[in-house]
Amino acid sequence: MSKTRIHAIAVTALALLAAAGCGSSSSSGSGGSGGHSSSAGGGKKSIELITGVKSDPFYITMTCAAQTEAAKLGVSLKADGSAQWDVSLQRPIIDSVAATRPDALLISPVDTAALTPSLKQVQAAGTKVVLVDTSVTDTSIGLSRISSDNEAGGKAAAKALAQLMGDKGSAIVISVKPGISTTDARIKGFTEEIQANHPGITLLPVLYDNDLPATAASQIQATLAAHPDLGGVFAGNTNTGQGIATGLKAAGKQGAVKVAAFDAEPDEVQSLKDGSLQVLVAQDPGGIGTQAVDQAVAALDGKPVTAQIGTTMVAITQANMGDPSVSKYFYKAGC
Repeated sequence: MSKTRIHAIAVTALALLAAAGCGSSSSSGSGGSGGHSSSAGGGKKSIELITGVKSDPFYITMTCAAQTEAAKLGVSLKADGSAQWDVSLQRPIIDSVAATRPDALLISPVDTAALTPSLKQVQAAGTKVVLVDTSVTDTSIGLSRISSDNEAGGKAAAKALAQLMGDKGSAIVISVKPGISTTDARIKGFTEEIQANHPGITLLPVLYDNDLPATAASQIQATLAAHPDLGGVFAGNTNTGQGIATGLKAAGKQGAVKVAAFDAEPDEVQSLKDGSLQVLVAQDPGGIGTQAVDQAVAALDGKPVTAQIGTTMVAITQANMGDPSVSKYFYKAGC
């Protein structure tokens, strides 16, 4: 992991989710690691949450909401995640969780294919799997998939950026890496909108920064040197947005080159305030976490489960960021 016109940019919500509070932790009852046998024996149902990057405020916000919902529903929830967006780091966490055989697993897979064998093994052991934020291409994985409409977000980013650019000049997308369901969809939406409806804008080849802000900063500076008419940048995620803002400041182009970025993490909100970024497309990670717990518990209780859930997004600008109905989408750095 939405935007239409600047100053009044609204995103059509696929589903409105109840705002989830941020709790410190759910109860760590006997179901925390006992898997199916504990809940079958009358203990709490056990749910594990594996996020994409443990320290990312997007996933912190998701985890806080999931913990709050788990406590509300009387289930045990444990959360973990890797230090970086990396298959080799997430796979051992999945395998470790699989060994405990929890009743349900909520996971943001960091690749659309590489983790499928591990997730199939988890499912085969009887654990209910819910995919949150990101997904895998194998449709047999996950009883529910909950995320933002990332393609629509990319299209909205393109519309907002094109208006800010006066529909002329060069634009570029800088993102994480190929093979991530959410960011791939954002790029697709952005690219299709520019190519179809904004012929005055020249779209440069996509660059990938491997989720490293320093790399994004150097990439945007190199792009500026090669393309003096650069008028807009679409940042595929938070770290990329931070790196682009840093690079533009160093190049003396802050505000001159317009930036639309996904997410609303604390550093990005500050960059919006100071004018380094012009548009933030905020997702609803708290809503995703709440819905994921709800769907997992429904499955464990033998109740109907919704296979696909789209969550609210909202476009944030300097003009509307003070509105409580908008600022509630700012991400949290801690519960």
